[in-house]
Amino acid sequence: MPKDAAVEEFAGLVRELKARDGRSYEALGRRLSVSASTLHRYCSGATVPEEFAVVDRLALLCGADEEERRAMEAAWTEADRARRRAASPAPTPVPAVSAAPESNPDPSAPEPGPGPAPDPTAPDPSAADLSATEAPRTRPRRDAPAPLLLAVAVALVVLALAAVLLGDPTRTASAPAPASTAPGRTAAPLPFTWSIGSQLWEGGCGHTYLVDRAPRAVAPPPVAADSVAWAGTHGAVHGGEALVRITIQGRSPSDAVVLHALHVRVVDRAAPLLWNAYRMDNGCGGAVTPRHFAVDLDRPRPLARPVDGLDASGAEVRKIPAVSFPYKVTSSDPEELLVSARAGGCDCRWYLELEWSAGGRTGTVRITDGGKPFRTSGTRGRPAYVHGSAEGRWITDSDSGRTG
Repeated sequence: MPKDAAVEEFAGLVRELKARDGRSYEALGRRLSVSASTLHRYCSGATVPEEFAVVDRLALLCGADEEERRAMEAAWTEADRARRRAASPAPTPVPAVSAAPESNPDPSAPEPGPGPAPDPTAPDPSAADLSATEAPRTRPRRDAPAPLLLAVAVALVVLALAAVLLGDPTRTASAPAPASTAPGRTAAPLPFTWSIGSQLWEGGCGHTYLVDRAPRAVAPPPVAADSVAWAGTHGAVHGGEALVRITIQGRSPSDAVVLHALHVRVVDRAAPLLWNAYRMDNGCGGAVTPRHFAVDLDRPRPLARPVDGLDASGAEVRKIPAVSFPYKVTSSDPEELLVSARAGGCDCRWYLELEWSAGGRTGTVRITDGGKPFRTSGTRGRPAYVHGSAEGRWITDSDSGRTG
């Protein structure tokens, strides 16, 4: 039997989330508290979760934004309706009333008795006599009893109501549209634009990546401008620290957007990765350390804490005072927020939420890494490598003569 279109659409969205995350059915199932086979059935459309909560946890874990979560909920609602229709027992058909039931005796006719024994000398009955004796069995039933007609009418009404309540799977024109596409539900555009940089290096040269490869299978470190391609090719994860720069700019030169707070949400916390650590520098420092928001991902409830920056480019080191919320941005006065998220004892997947208000509107924007959570893992105890220019290969950090 082919799958219901709503179930197939929902299963397709679940498969997209699973593919985006990249983890196995077993690994994702553990995070969702379901078995690998159950998650596989969700992805194949063999079954639909009875509650949306497990779908929402999967969406959060895979970095879905608010609009995607609303679309997922609408698709699940339609698929759940289809599941309930399929599980409902079919109504018992009511037998039709025949106009001339040949085999049913007239209820008003008396039940025949044994009668006298036939007279062997009597002549055979004529056709007229036979018609007279069979009349009660062949007369058309034009006057069915009132109770039977009433029962038939009630049954027809019940079937009509059941069709309305359960829905007719063949009637799709009047089915409600999903919440994300229903007329009048289009969200107003944000009063500002935003962009992120998620492969930043401290001072433009200092960073550590965790890579699940032996040194001979890892390419030399790139320049900072090529870090996105290098990290993507190697499946690299930020080691110890991730730097994220958020640039916000208003759409109007006069109507300011107020940024009220930046929240940190950890969606998954596991033991640090048992991968090799590769350092992109062998000693690096910058004259200016910008002010930023420090995040300790090892805490149960991480906070974005404003931290002063330092300017050592002149004769004296100058402090760059941290600025806490609220901020105001316009088209001519944008703002940059730098977030430094550190992890020592976890492999953490996380995202940010930015609260804003403008012109009587308020909202929250989810800041993710291209739709996926950011990821930072501790490096403590992992083999560390730097790229030796003389050797032309990755060497252990202890062999490089690096101190500190």
